[in-house]
Amino acid sequence: MVKKTAPDTAAEASPVAHFEQSLDELESLVEKMEHGEMSLEESLAAYERGVGLYRRCQAALEQAELRVRLLSDPEQPGTAEPFAPMPDGN
Repeated sequence: MVKKTAPDTAAEASPVAHFEQSLDELESLVEKMEHGEMSLEESLAAYERGVGLYRRCQAALEQAELRVRLLSDPEQPGTAEPFAPMPDGN
């Protein structure tokens, strides 16, 4: 008899969950680095990890924007306008 294995939750998590998890980890790394209690080697490793997390978050946001554009105008997604900046400048 073949045993069923537990589903891989990381593989099945939604892109939003991956984004939120990456953002939470990035915020935690920044907080640790701001306290200045890490060695130089630890700081460099944390910075490297942070860059990777930032890029993952940025890619997820770009994919989300593309999905919204495709949903808004599936016939001509290339003519969709970029989102307007928020009032706080972000």
